[in-house]
Amino acid sequence: MATSASATLSKAVKQQYMNLPQGDKVQAMYIWIDGTGEGLRCKTRTLDYEPKSIEDLPEWNFDGSSTYQAEGSNSDMYLIPAAMFRDPFRKDPNKLVLCEVLKYNGKPAETNLRITCKKMMEMVKDQHPWFGMEQEYTILGTDGHPFGWPSNGFPGPQGPYYCGVGADKAYGRDVVEAHYRACLYAGVQICGTNAEVMPAQWEFQVGPCEGISMGDHLWVARFLLHRVCEDFGVVASFDPKPIPGNWNGAGCHTNFSTKEMREDGGLTAIEDSIEKLGKRHSYHIRAYDPKGGLDNARRLTGRHETSNINEFSAGVANRGASIRIPRTVGQEKKGYFEDRRPSANCDPYGVTEALVRTCLLNEEGDEPADY
Repeated sequence: MATSASATLSKAVKQQYMNLPQGDKVQAMYIWIDGTGEGLRCKTRTLDYEPKSIEDLPEWNFDGSSTYQAEGSNSDMYLIPAAMFRDPFRKDPNKLVLCEVLKYNGKPAETNLRITCKKMMEMVKDQHPWFGMEQEYTILGTDGHPFGWPSNGFPGPQGPYYCGVGADKAYGRDVVEAHYRACLYAGVQICGTNAEVMPAQWEFQVGPCEGISMGDHLWVARFLLHRVCEDFGVVASFDPKPIPGNWNGAGCHTNFSTKEMREDGGLTAIEDSIEKLGKRHSYHIRAYDPKGGLDNARRLTGRHETSNINEFSAGVANRGASIRIPRTVGQEKKGYFEDRRPSANCDPYGVTEALVRTCLLNEEGDEPADY
C-alpha cells in the first residue's frame, strides 16, 4: 500500500508549531479551480484583521501559466473572493476563501462556471431552487491502487461493502470521519456519509443548499477531502470509473426541487420538469462531466445502477433510470427528484445551472441560451 512521504513526517512535531500563538494576524487560504475544471489549487496570505464577510477580503492574483490557465507571456490571473469558510486545519480565526478566477482582461476563465451559474440562480431566485448532491469518491494509494485492495488481485465481489461495518468491509473510515468533522467545523452543509458499493469507495452528501451555494459548498467539501487525504498520505479520486470491469463507478447524483415542487401537489411540477429534461438529454450529458460526456461514457453503461448514456429514462425508485423519483415523493405527491447522470468529477456549478436552464427557464435545444 503506497502512501506519500509527507504522511510519514511527525504530526506531533508539527503540532508544537501549530500551538504557537499567531498574535492578531489571520491566515486566509485562497482556493480556486484550475484549468482542468477538476483540480483545486490554494495559497495563503496574512491579513491584519479577521474578515467577517467576503467584502473584507482583498482580491489577489496568481501565475496562470502553472495552472493550465494562461501562457507564460501573459500569465497573471485574478482571484475574486466568492465564499468564506472557517479553516479546520489552522482553526479560528483563520479562513478558507473560495474564489472565482478572472483573466488579465477581467473576463472569466474558461473553467469559471460560477459566474454564469450565479446569473441563472438570480433569475430564478423567487422559485427557491434547492439542491442536494451525493458525492462519490474512491480512496487510492499514491500508486493509484484502491486503498486496502490486495496488491496482486481483487477483493471479494461487491455485496457486503455498501454501508458496511468491519475491517473486511469498510476500507479507510478514518478518512471519512476526519473529513465529516472538518466539513462541520468549516460550515459546509454536509448532511451525511456512507460506504459505497465498491470497497474503498465512499460517499458524502451536501445540502440542501439554495442557488449558488450548492456549488460553493460542494467545491469546498472536495477541497477539504483532498487536504484530509493529504494528511493521511492517500489520494481521493473523483474518477467516474476508477476500476474497469464488474465494479461500480462513481457519480454525483443531484437532487433538485423548487418551492412549487415541495408544496402540496408538487408532483405535477416534478413531472413537467422531467418531461423537459427528456427533450434535452444530450445537452445535460455534455454539462455533467468536465470532458463533455466522455468521462461519463465509461460509467453510464446501463449496468451497476446506471442508465445508458444514450437513452433518457425516469421511474419511481428506479436506480437504473436517468431520473429517479423517490418512493415517498410518489406517495406524498410532492418533494424532489434525483438526476442520476452527473459524474463524480462534474462541476456542480455546471450541473445546477443546466437544471435551472431546462426546468425553470424552459430552454430547449442543444445549446444554452444567452441572456
